[in-house]
Amino acid sequence: MFTGIVEETGMIRHIALSGRSGQIAVRAKKVLEDTKIGDSIAVNGVCLTVVSIQPDGFTADIMAETYRRSNLGQGKPGDHVNLERAMAAGGRFGGHIMSGHIDGTGVIRSYRREENAVWVTIETKPDILRLIVEKGSIGIDGISLTAAKVEDGQFKVSVIPHTGEETTLLKKEPGDQVNLENDIVGKYVEKLLGLGNPKETKGSGLTMDFLKEYGI
Repeated sequence: MFTGIVEETGMIRHIALSGRSGQIAVRAKKVLEDTKIGDSIAVNGVCLTVVSIQPDGFTADIMAETYRRSNLGQGKPGDHVNLERAMAAGGRFGGHIMSGHIDGTGVIRSYRREENAVWVTIETKPDILRLIVEKGSIGIDGISLTAAKVEDGQFKVSVIPHTGEETTLLKKEPGDQVNLENDIVGKYVEKLLGLGNPKETKGSGLTMDFLKEYGI
């Protein structure tokens, strides 16, 4: 489990892909502290398993599903990535619950400065957008952010100076892809209410009539 509070930005050393799977090597420092082979590190929000550790970095596997769902397959040596270790049991919870399981990608459409903050507009697919609610949480490249506005085909977040300085989001360009992870609570509610894919929600015992009957 992750919180979306980025610990540091690392740099991709190399990505070796055969088809849609392979390995990624990332230069890092802080996230190596107490990290062991088999531990999880979120790379741009993608939960990856550490398979080898070097004095100044780590290597992780990329599987085909990760390639399809995220922007990691587009990464190249020299690109910076947001990094976060899995949350420790006794750690402080500063963001929101994130699993590191990316739902899909979005495309940055524009940046607009408003005093000390920057508005970022991101376009994405309807199946991701329907689970984004105004003032709700959204994971963008592993960053826990609040969706301030939700419109047709896109949503907006307002980025404070600290987040802009400590992550990669404001260093991207319009047209760049970002990884998106919907709030996990919304995904479970959608499934239980049978509002998503009929094949996935068939047989759900939780209905609107049930909720009304018991005053929930």
